[in-house]
Amino acid sequence: MGLFTYTIAGGALIIIGAWESLTSAYDFLKQTPSSQLPAQNTNRTAPKTASASSMVTFLLISVLSVLFIVNSFLSMSDAVSSKDNMGFALQLEVISVAFLFLLYSILGILSNTKDSFRFSLKILNIIYAFAFGEEFLLFYTQSKDPSGIENRYYDLVLVPIAICLFSTVLELKSSQSTYAKLGRGIGLVLHGMWTLQMGFSFYSNLIANGCSLHERSRGNYTIKCKGHMEYHRGRAIATLQFNCHLALLVTLAVGYYSFFCKTYGVNQEFMRYKPLGVQETQLDNNARFTLESDDEDDGDGIKELRSVEMQKSTVVAPEATTNGYGSHP
Repeated sequence: MGLFTYTIAGGALIIIGAWESLTSAYDFLKQTPSSQLPAQNTNRTAPKTASASSMVTFLLISVLSVLFIVNSFLSMSDAVSSKDNMGFALQLEVISVAFLFLLYSILGILSNTKDSFRFSLKILNIIYAFAFGEEFLLFYTQSKDPSGIENRYYDLVLVPIAICLFSTVLELKSSQSTYAKLGRGIGLVLHGMWTLQMGFSFYSNLIANGCSLHERSRGNYTIKCKGHMEYHRGRAIATLQFNCHLALLVTLAVGYYSFFCKTYGVNQEFMRYKPLGVQETQLDNNARFTLESDDEDDGDGIKELRSVEMQKSTVVAPEATTNGYGSHP
């Protein structure tokens, strides 16, 4: 496939995920009551991104799907010329996944542009979930070479795909949930970052020493190493790279969340710090109460209870004794 193909695919996934994350954050702001925003930010309004954001997402997905289909046909022609049957079959699987994403995007575009051609959001999300599910199976079952280092990269890419699939399934229950869209956006960003890493690792020197790429055709390749130690080192480096990408994504997400809260504000009741000692003091004060009543029926009973408690609390101090005999006047 080449480094250029991985770069285009990874960059497009990052753009789609970032756009979906931003629009979901703005949708959350629009749903937040104005009473929960700080006084200095009440004059700010979120941009209208409900339909425009969906159109941009559908257009980006459709373009990326078409590019995947074109690239798969080029790889199929190269596999035919190289007499690589496995490479030809692998590209058929890629085309089927790309066609599902293309179907989702085309139906979404038609639903937003033509009033007579409407598809419910739940049907679109079902197609979207099936596309992510088929992509998950594609990488889960793809093992051209059981000992190849690329299999470790394919195992790790299952994490962002699973996040996208889980978020889409959650959106089926609540189509207005901004958290599901935000989770899918973050999953797409991680998917794109790891796709870029796979391209640089496969087609550059960002991999373990002693490992190299072997291609049978344009879409059928494997990464072989010289010895057992090189294989272990290559898998360990892949895991370390994925952890670095995940840590970078978490840092960026926390930074954006802080900027978002500072710019537009959040519900102050949930963000206000309340020390634990103050809460315990309040509970102690609430626990201290007196039995006082103005009712005529219970007045005598309360007075009797108080007199009994006073008698029990009275302690008679024993007289000083000397050798067992008490003092006498």
